[in-house]
Amino acid sequence: MAHPERRIDRAVAAYSELEPRLHRVTDEAIATLTALIDDAGINYLTVTGRTKTAASFAAKARRYEGAPEDVDPLRAITDQVGTRIITYVRADVQAVADLLSEHYTVLEDRDMGQETASEGRFGYSSRHLLLSTLPPGPDGELPGYDPQTSFSVQLRTVLQHAWAEFEHDVRYKGTIPPEQVPDLDRRFTLAAGLLELADNEFTAIRDRIQAGLSGGTVAGDSGDPRVSPQELATFLAGRYSSAGWSRTEHYEWIATLMLEAGIASLDELSAVLGDVDNTAVTAAMGYKYPPGAVRRLDDDLLVSLGERYVALPGNERRREPLRARLAKVQEDRGGDERAEPRGGETGRAEAGRAEAGEDRGDVDAES
Repeated sequence: MAHPERRIDRAVAAYSELEPRLHRVTDEAIATLTALIDDAGINYLTVTGRTKTAASFAAKARRYEGAPEDVDPLRAITDQVGTRIITYVRADVQAVADLLSEHYTVLEDRDMGQETASEGRFGYSSRHLLLSTLPPGPDGELPGYDPQTSFSVQLRTVLQHAWAEFEHDVRYKGTIPPEQVPDLDRRFTLAAGLLELADNEFTAIRDRIQAGLSGGTVAGDSGDPRVSPQELATFLAGRYSSAGWSRTEHYEWIATLMLEAGIASLDELSAVLGDVDNTAVTAAMGYKYPPGAVRRLDDDLLVSLGERYVALPGNERRREPLRARLAKVQEDRGGDERAEPRGGETGRAEAGRAEAGEDRGDVDAES
């Protein structure tokens, strides 16, 4: 029988050899996640990641010294490549989780906040996903964990992240006298409850502002020929009342595409979209996640302008994915949807003036 410590030592040595290759896997995961979320138009704060250090892997592997011999730390430790996505509100955590399940095979999905709440407690809240780039087998069996094709994802709101980071720093980076542990536990629980209330208020504030935007007007920047992000956000809140906010950069990006298409005002945008049934377009796309407002506008412009929208300079890197999305709508409507821009409203809009990216777990500080 092999000595258990030798089994651990072999795993640590193998990981030390593997770690340099995982840095590339980590970089690719971050880039792909960012592109996917940007393309979906979902609002978020950050997308980050890290490759587990050999020292951290070794410390975690030692916990398996008493485990059965067939437990391999190289397969049991599934956060060798770890990523984290921070959103502003809980609804966007769910939206991102739905988006990722459409593009990856989900090996594990744990809602730590829900697990904590089911025990009648307040505390750590985070959605943990383990994703694989490999498809399921022919009978639906999931691929096994492989650090070169799999990575973990933590999904949190910014408030959940603040609690988790501070709690981790206090508990694992410092020495807490035993007599102070009960009081600190109580205070962390109180803070978690207050932050859950704050998360609820953030959602209510977002919903209230979004509802108010739909009937308001905002002045743009007279020095910029594009429709301003503020103007566009107001317009889209009215057109897509159920869609979540997008990032400021998303509004700027779509405004640039609009200008390339000859649309420099909300009146002209309204004319271009006049005959587009946005609800039907979204249904035809078959999204498994709630697309953000900018993604829905991107879809509607694609349907209205057809191949001319695809051919815009700003769409150079995503022309084939755009054509695939246009084909979905054409197929849904029996194939008679035009691929060329219509005249009428669009032509009058132009006469008035002479998908970002290609269709894009424990990550806490190493202890």
